[in-house]
Amino acid sequence: MGRQWLHAKRAIVNLKKGQTVGKLVKEITVAAKLGGADVEANARLHAAVEKAKKASVTRDVIERAINKGGGVGGDSASLEHVVYEGYAPHKVPVVVEVMTDNHNRSAGDIRVLFKKGQLGGANSNKFLFDHVGIVEAHHADGATDLEGAAIEAGANNFEPISPEQNDDIPAGHAAARFLTDRAAVHAAASWLKQHGWTVVTAELGYVAKMHPELDETARAEVGEFLQALEDNDDVQRVWAAVK
Repeated sequence: MGRQWLHAKRAIVNLKKGQTVGKLVKEITVAAKLGGADVEANARLHAAVEKAKKASVTRDVIERAINKGGGVGGDSASLEHVVYEGYAPHKVPVVVEVMTDNHNRSAGDIRVLFKKGQLGGANSNKFLFDHVGIVEAHHADGATDLEGAAIEAGANNFEPISPEQNDDIPAGHAAARFLTDRAAVHAAASWLKQHGWTVVTAELGYVAKMHPELDETARAEVGEFLQALEDNDDVQRVWAAVK
């Protein structure tokens, strides 16, 4: 029985790894489709490629994903960007970004996943979020002035982040999430890279204006719901009003 569990555990780990690689490859394709195939001129693509390299995605796979997204070599991506709004259990607002080649399939999957929450209808909840540019980066000097970096990079706001919040951040490094105007993401990421920062995220996203108070039981239920969304192959980003 123990041996069977070992094999099952390995299968689960391999499945999760496969899902992670699949999402990284899709993220590269999406980033190239939205911002062009030039890695140095596309902050989101650069961050996605660096994550893929860290996950041991091969160069050929990365290049094919870039070419597909950028329409290079006649192989263009037919992915549609769809945004769903709704509520997790305990009325926690959620925005879900989906990239799909089959809208009907994805819509059905999302409806099923929201059976424990509430899929948005006439009452949109986007007004509960700010739609902004988000750049997450770290610097090897743990004493780096985060506020000064935010000002120089042109960010509107910033907050320190830790390895517990983003496992791409090494221990002991200074790290922050910089919030920018939507049109200023690339400029902020470029300034940070030029001044010794490693950029791990550069994208447009949704930041909640308020966060409902949750006890530990409610937090666990919301976390389980959000993880189920994240595990769907077509779901690219999940934004929730949870601290």
